[in-house]
Amino acid sequence: MSKTQGHPRAGKTPENSRTIAVVRASLPRRYRSERRFRLLGLAAVVLSLGFLALMFASLLANGVSAFRQTEIRLPVHFDPEVLHAEALAQADYGQLIRASLGRLFPDVEGRRERRELAALVSSAAVYDLRDLVMRDPGVIGQTREVWLKAGADIDMAVKGHFRRDLPEAERRVSDRQFAWLERLAAEGRLEKRFNRTFFTAGDSREPEQAGIWGAVSGSFFTLAVTLMLSFPIGVAAAVYLEEFARKGRITDLIEVNINNLAAVPSIVFGLLGLAVFLNFLHLPRSAPLVGGLVLTLMTLPTIIIAGRSALKSVPPSIREAALGVGASRMQTVLHHVLPLALPGMLTGTIIGMARALGESAPLLMIGMVAFIVEIPKGFTDPATVLPVQIYLWADSPERAFVERTSAAILVLLAFLVVMNAGAIWLRKRFERRW
Repeated sequence: MSKTQGHPRAGKTPENSRTIAVVRASLPRRYRSERRFRLLGLAAVVLSLGFLALMFASLLANGVSAFRQTEIRLPVHFDPEVLHAEALAQADYGQLIRASLGRLFPDVEGRRERRELAALVSSAAVYDLRDLVMRDPGVIGQTREVWLKAGADIDMAVKGHFRRDLPEAERRVSDRQFAWLERLAAEGRLEKRFNRTFFTAGDSREPEQAGIWGAVSGSFFTLAVTLMLSFPIGVAAAVYLEEFARKGRITDLIEVNINNLAAVPSIVFGLLGLAVFLNFLHLPRSAPLVGGLVLTLMTLPTIIIAGRSALKSVPPSIREAALGVGASRMQTVLHHVLPLALPGMLTGTIIGMARALGESAPLLMIGMVAFIVEIPKGFTDPATVLPVQIYLWADSPERAFVERTSAAILVLLAFLVVMNAGAIWLRKRFERRW
């Protein structure tokens, strides 16, 4: 018998020919569908990157100018008749500023013009003069050139945020003030300098005196409480559930609840903190201690889930080898499994802390939305956090607070990028491939 007779299905049959023809006819359509899908995916990526770039461009355009503050150099005469040695803290430093401006612009007359002239300098500049005299009383009786902060509206005008071609009634800086600014700039008495106040001061009603240091300190104390509580509790819970707990209905119920808690809106944890920590335990309102407790509840599910995933990634052979040489179950976990899973746990913890740093909703519920001027010194002092500070500034109508809001967002994003970069570095540096 020949091969073709021994294998009757060998060779092309009419059915095979029709199938191949159908497949070949559908190939162009399938290729077109694949290209459309790839193009849609690429368009989605490009669109998302475009929106991200637009957001960063808007933040940079509005916020970079906040890192520089307009200052005016004035020849201040520290008049001994105004500065009495026995009451330097209560002296009228505003009179020194007005007298200095009067010497620069002797032709200014009238109450309204003098008020506009005084508005060139920030109302908080008196505190800078007071600090200067308190540090060096020897300046009394002398005349010195002193750089003082300009008012918020003047700062916005110098930075170009107020259009001069608009009618005078529609802008916050008058024509006279623009003329005075041009004269000061021509004389070298007007400069934009690095705004140290933004990084060293607390909140203020005056935009030129407002800073983020109080909010950064509050965020530090709040995250310190969160880390000290959530990391050991989260790691202990993950180790128990993964290594020691017996599998059963109770364990399954706990696991389901932990996964559900990770998806609960953060404001729910704020309501829980308001009911338990403030109304029941009567802990101090608007304190980093309470904020840290609330954020601990919020970050615990994330840390537990990440910890269990890290423990699962350790090969069973490690446990079997340790048990085989006589180690106890506890020694196996503490000396062999946990050190290998720790990098993954740290990565999950940093990601959870980054999420906590950017949260504001739960902290609003426990009163950390208060106007805090003083820098917090401890865990029970009244404080706010950086996201809440951004929320407060965004609600302010002054144009100067718009740039400070954007600048504070840039600082917050920088912290988040650093924390996420640290998580990536830990994973790359200590993670083992099995």
